[in-house]
Amino acid sequence: MIQRKGITPATFDLFADEAAQPPATEQIGPRSWVLRGFALPLMARLLPALEAVLNQAPFRHMVTPGGYTMSVALTSCGQYGWTTDRSGYKYSPVDPATGQPWPDMPEVFLELARAAAEAAGFHGFEPDACLINRYIPGAKMSLHQDKDERDHGWPVVSVSLGIPAMFLFGGHARSDGTQRVPLFHGDVVVWGGEDRLRYHGVMPIRQAEHPQLGEQRINFTFRKAR
Repeated sequence: MIQRKGITPATFDLFADEAAQPPATEQIGPRSWVLRGFALPLMARLLPALEAVLNQAPFRHMVTPGGYTMSVALTSCGQYGWTTDRSGYKYSPVDPATGQPWPDMPEVFLELARAAAEAAGFHGFEPDACLINRYIPGAKMSLHQDKDERDHGWPVVSVSLGIPAMFLFGGHARSDGTQRVPLFHGDVVVWGGEDRLRYHGVMPIRQAEHPQLGEQRINFTFRKAR
C-alpha cells in the first residue's frame, strides 16, 4: 500500500548545499536528461493507478544472488517483472510471490514513459516492464548497470515520487567517478544511447516526509525487457 499521510509539508531544501535551483531540463550526459517536474501534471492519475497495482502485487524485499536482502522494497507491472533470488537476476512474466502474471501496466504509466522518452529524443519507446521501488529513510541502491534487458538500444525512464533522493550517475566502469543529481517529487530521468549502460545508484535516503506519500520515495523504472 502507499503510505499516504495527513502531515506537514516536507522540507525540500535537503540538498540546498549541494545544488542550486535546477533548470526545467538538465542534461547529465550526451544522451541523458533530467526532466524536472515532468510527471506532476499526471499525478492525480498516477497515484490511484499505483495503488491498484500494489493491491495485486505488494512490495517485497528480495534477496540477491549473494544472499543480501535488499533495503529497497520492490514490485513490478507490465508483461515482465524484474526479480532476484539466490539463482540470479532475471525478468519473468510471472510474479514469484503469487504464481500469477504481473499486473497490467496502467495506461497513465505508459503515457508518462512514452512522453518522457520522446522529450529526451528517444522515439517509439514502448516499455513492457515497469519496476516499482520503495525507499524509506536509510534505504539505498548500490551502483549497478541495467543490463538484463535484451536490447540496450532502448532507453531507461526513471520517475521519482515522494521524498527527495540523491541519484548517482557514473560511467561505464564501476570505478568511474559519479555525478550527484538531486531528484524531487515528479522528476523524470531518461538515459539511453551511448549512456545506456552507465553505472548508477541512489545514496541512502535522508529523513523527510512528503505531504502525499509520507516517509518514502517511490521510483518507477520503465524498460523494454524483451
